[in-house]
Amino acid sequence: MKKFFYLGTCNTCKKILDSLELPSDYERKEIKSDAMTAAEVEQMAKLAGSYEALFSRRAMKYKSLGLANQELTEADYKKYILEEYTFLKRPVLLSDDSVFVGNSKKTVEEMQAFLRS
Repeated sequence: MKKFFYLGTCNTCKKILDSLELPSDYERKEIKSDAMTAAEVEQMAKLAGSYEALFSRRAMKYKSLGLANQELTEADYKKYILEEYTFLKRPVLLSDDSVFVGNSKKTVEEMQAFLRS
């Protein structure tokens, strides 16, 4: 599975996508219009080490649902990511044996180095 998960309305995601020069064998998946499958999220979590590693606490719904005041389990993180695309920390570059999550400068550099190798 080689995919790049992003939000089409996110300028940061678009900027990162443009900077990566993604090979043609990578599928671009816009997560708002094309919902992530459980299998995709499970593969991401397996490679990232947890569902929490994929979870964005910056999502507006995180505060509005009062999640900041709750102790979430791995099952909760998975459920929220699958129910609401904004809970995925993005973008995500997924290959068969590697995953890169988020938009930090270090992560983007790691994505670029991985794609060059």
